[in-house]
Amino acid sequence: MFGSRIAGRLAIGASFAFLVVAQTHAHHSFAGYEPDVQISFTGKVTHYQWTNPHVYIRMEGPGPDGEVRDWLIECANPGILNRIGWTWNMIKEGDTISVIVAPLISGEPGALLKGVKLADGRVFSNGGPAGPAKIDFAD
Repeated sequence: MFGSRIAGRLAIGASFAFLVVAQTHAHHSFAGYEPDVQISFTGKVTHYQWTNPHVYIRMEGPGPDGEVRDWLIECANPGILNRIGWTWNMIKEGDTISVIVAPLISGEPGALLKGVKLADGRVFSNGGPAGPAKIDFAD
């Protein structure tokens, strides 16, 4: 009886661990973004959010038709970004920045950041999980 109780608890613990890992993997999927497409544009920051689980940049940028659209750009989490030199106050509303992004497959104005060039010329990546920029900044 004692052994079956331990086995039961181990099974419950293993199931819980599997669910946590599965949810974590699903949360960090980049499936919604074009895996082989990167674009670059310059625009004005309208909002910068330094929070977990992701940092977000909202900015004006061109759509496929050339009209200005409101882009939401997903970045890594603050811990990853801190380790590669980002700071919570390096981007401000009103800044003009250039980005390299992988756009959403849906065509909506959303993207995964690959690189950012600040108004002062400093360049930052989005950390390892997002992958590197494969194109140059549009200036």
